Amino acid sequence: MASTLAEIIAFLLTISGWVLVSSTLPTDYWKVSTIDGTVITTATFWANLWKTCVTDSTGVSNCKDFPSMLALDGYIQACRGLMISAVCLGFFGAVFGLVGMKCTKVGGSDQTKAKIACLAGLIFILSGLCSMTSCSLYANRITSEFFDPSFVAQKYELGAALFIGWAGASLCIIGGIIFCFSIAENSNSARRGYAYNGATSVMSSRTKVHNSVPDKTPPKHFDKNAYV
Repeated sequence: MASTLAEIIAFLLTISGWVLVSSTLPTDYWKVSTIDGTVITTATFWANLWKTCVTDSTGVSNCKDFPSMLALDGYIQACRGLMISAVCLGFFGAVFGLVGMKCTKVGGSDQTKAKIACLAGLIFILSGLCSMTSCSLYANRITSEFFDPSFVAQKYELGAALFIGWAGASLCIIGGIIFCFSIAENSNSARRGYAYNGATSVMSSRTKVHNSVPDKTPPKHFDKNAYV
């Protein structure tokens, strides 16, 4: 019962993390910067993995999509690939996790389902690591440009999408670890199911074999002189 509850908690954690990781792809604010006037904010610059935009004080946004994937900076291409890989791995991890849970009716025996659940945990851990690496790589580029005194272009700060991605990656990794522990709990319960009858000694086994073999020696007949 405890392992089933742990698998349900792990599944909820991983699904929540996968949803958060997936939501970071279309999120606008990966990095953000503002230009303040004397009274109100005059313009807000923001960018994500697909475009860069500016929003003025009236709420009108002007966006420019990145022209070519091959002409992008290397860190943006790496972040795109890692985030898409994280989303795809999370989908397959959810399928394997649903099959490997003990509360479902598919997947075979308990030992087979435990192996499938462990595989789902490894996939979710890999998905979380991809998302964590992507967000950290993007954040490292932002901070390095922000604290570089020789960088004269527009400087940005960390956007909300990075924090959402970090939170989703953490949930995926934690849930994946719980899934991996399910195979250890299943093996321990299987070992407790076998009863130990004790080792059979050599003398007792020989006695059982001797008693099981019927005595085929013919009966002896005594004449009358044997009783005198």
